[in-house]
Amino acid sequence: MIHFSSDAEIERIGLGVFERTLPKPEWTHAAHFAAAFWVLCRPGMNAEADMPKLIRAYNLGTGVPNTDAGGYHETITLASLRAAREWLSKRGETPLHEALNGLLASKYGRSDWLLEYWSKPVLFSVMARRAWIDPDLKPLPF
Repeated sequence: MIHFSSDAEIERIGLGVFERTLPKPEWTHAAHFAAAFWVLCRPGMNAEADMPKLIRAYNLGTGVPNTDAGGYHETITLASLRAAREWLSKRGETPLHEALNGLLASKYGRSDWLLEYWSKPVLFSVMARRAWIDPDLKPLPF
């Protein structure tokens, strides 16, 4: 399945999150990774510091409160950034949208990929939502 046909689509999503203008129905699993790729490739941005702020602000701008039960999730965000960074590091000069389509066609394209590394009780705990929690099933490969 091809999700993105151009790098411009990734730019649109990244800017939409940055400017809080991306329509909420477009904020999908694929769009989260598109925004991660955008942040990782943007000069002057520190993905681990900037992506959490962007998601929290985007959530608030679209009426989603960041609470212990919903909204921003630190462990999921940081694990996804690690996956995206590792994926990009092995793709060299591949156009960004092609690299993203490849990631989305891999196991990371499934919204449940993290459950290979974390149990549900740990991943969906308040502590994992608030701060990084190491995987309890097996270490991440990156």
